[in-house]
Amino acid sequence: MKVIKIAPRGYCSGVIGALNIVQDAALNETLPRPIYVLGMIVHNEHITKAIDDLGVITVDDKSKTRDELLDQIDTGTVIFTAHGISPSVKQKAIDKGLTVIDASCKDVIKTHVLMKEHIDAGYDVIYIGKQGHPETEGALGVDPEHIHLISKANELEGLNLDNEKIIITNQTTMSLWDVYSLSQKIQEKFPQAQFIKEICNATQVRQEAVATQAIEADLTIVVGDPHSNNTARLSQISIERANTPSYRIASLEDLDLNWLKEVETVAVTAGASTPTPITKEVIDFLEAYDKNDPSTWNTTSHITSDKVLFKRK
Repeated sequence: MKVIKIAPRGYCSGVIGALNIVQDAALNETLPRPIYVLGMIVHNEHITKAIDDLGVITVDDKSKTRDELLDQIDTGTVIFTAHGISPSVKQKAIDKGLTVIDASCKDVIKTHVLMKEHIDAGYDVIYIGKQGHPETEGALGVDPEHIHLISKANELEGLNLDNEKIIITNQTTMSLWDVYSLSQKIQEKFPQAQFIKEICNATQVRQEAVATQAIEADLTIVVGDPHSNNTARLSQISIERANTPSYRIASLEDLDLNWLKEVETVAVTAGASTPTPITKEVIDFLEAYDKNDPSTWNTTSHITSDKVLFKRK
């Protein structure tokens, strides 16, 4: 089968940095034990399993906020994830006497600083983000009174701001096109609002790559965890911008061969938190796949947790 290996794809610098921080912490014998990560360090179950094997405990519950998760940790070291953290949660950890390590992505921190500076200058912030996502939670925590979350256009009906100074910004892993579309609707209601795009560069170039390169394919396979927002956006963009059907899979074992029945060319990309070996295994399978040869149909994955992290010495 012909495979278009969309580039760039996979790990971004923020994810690499966060994983290195966790591995360094696991090897640092001077840090108080236990070592916890507050939520998934990045949204990928394979990575969560790998860091668990290092002795680092992930405290995660999708129904709870980071503040609520922190209530489960009383001693040791806590690592905040790449998605960013609310200042109040960070202070709460310090007040509890925990050793704190912040693995927040530099692009997320940049957005927090941007919002804080504008709020200090008298602005209200309209934040385009996904409700319940940890990055959104951390961003809103910068100033819950002056940051207003909008996820969909119809939510604008209930937003009333009596302020001539407004900025619009966004979660870094949103769809570039969705953010632009929603920002325009916001500016229709608040013409004085200034839009400051905060889609991170890694997210933007991966989305643009899918929009332009998946056009030549009959199908796009996006490799990434179902919890990953940037992965979901890549699949959405294949469908909406490249007009190419798309499926998301966490690993080779999720690949349904029925999807390939009428397919001659498949494009493959991966979310920013997807380990490279997992994506490579999918690409290798598809390149060898022959719908007339049952010996090429085995989708058993051979990726183990020790293969998904960088080796640290």
